[in-house]
Amino acid sequence: MNNNNRHLISILMENEAGALSRVANLFSARGYNIESLTVAPTDDPTLSRLTLVTNGNEQIIEQIVKQLNKLIDVVKLVDLSETDAIERELMLIKTKAVGEQRAEMKRLAEIFDGHILDVTDATYTIELTGRSEKLDNFLNAVEKDAVLEVVRSGTTGIARGQKSLHA
Repeated sequence: MNNNNRHLISILMENEAGALSRVANLFSARGYNIESLTVAPTDDPTLSRLTLVTNGNEQIIEQIVKQLNKLIDVVKLVDLSETDAIERELMLIKTKAVGEQRAEMKRLAEIFDGHILDVTDATYTIELTGRSEKLDNFLNAVEKDAVLEVVRSGTTGIARGQKSLHA
C-alpha cells in the first residue's frame, strides 16, 4: 500500500446499535476498502471512538469524509494522517520454539521490544505493540514456517499535543 495514500481516520460516534454497521456499509456501498478498524467506548459511555485505516487519493478521501460526516451517528471526525499523531497496533504471534529456535525467538522478541506471554515446550506467544510497519518488520524477520498464528488489533491513534477529538 502506498503510504502517501494511507489515511488514519478517527471518528467520534454515538455508541448505539447499528452505528458501526452504517460506517462499514458506507465503505462497501462505494467500493472503498477498510484496511483496519478498531472501535471501543470512550470515557463517555454514550460515545465510541472508531479508528480506521483506508487508502485513496485526496478526492476519494474527501468523498469518504463528506459521506461519514452525513451519517447521523457521527459526532466528529478527524483525518489523523494530516496531523502529528501517535499510532499503535497490537499483535499477538504464536511461534514454534524448539531447540535453537527458542533462543532466536527470544532474541527477536527483545530486539522488537516484544513480550513473551506464554511458553510451552514447543511454542512462544509474543506480544508486540507499535506502528504497523514495526509489526510487519517483525513478521519479516521471523522464519515463515515458524509462525503458527497471528492476531492483529488494527491501528488506533491519537493526535499529539493539545489537539483532541471530543464532543
